[in-house]
Amino acid sequence: MSRVANRDLPSGQGVWGKARIAGVVLISLVGLIHLLVTPEYFGFAAYLGLLMIANFAGSAVSAVGIYQGRLWGWMLGVVMAGGAFVSYVESRTLGLPGLPSWEPFTEPPGMISLLVEGIFLGVAGYVLLSRRRSKGNTAAFREPI
Repeated sequence: MSRVANRDLPSGQGVWGKARIAGVVLISLVGLIHLLVTPEYFGFAAYLGLLMIANFAGSAVSAVGIYQGRLWGWMLGVVMAGGAFVSYVESRTLGLPGLPSWEPFTEPPGMISLLVEGIFLGVAGYVLLSRRRSKGNTAAFREPI
């Protein structure tokens, strides 16, 4: 067994490791859900399909950053998940150009996506606020999480 695999984590890093795993899984699910609904939204309007692909790509990049323990990964994930959350609510209440107004608010992919995005935002908020409080300054934003 290698030294890296045999080494114990220092105290306090177990929580960060679990948060990173949760972050990677959750933001990956956000991206995959958007990738799965891409063909449907391309049928409504091309820009909606392109936004779904952009969300998938941004979520994938965010997952890599979170896996590597980088702060920018969490911040990009917040932008991807938060933007998707707000856009879904807006599309079902105010409407978007090219999207039918009869689109139900409670469609299964949309509700699952809202749930996963909300959980990710909670985990990301916990990690980002805990990290900032523990360091007390913005220098911590350049170090791996």
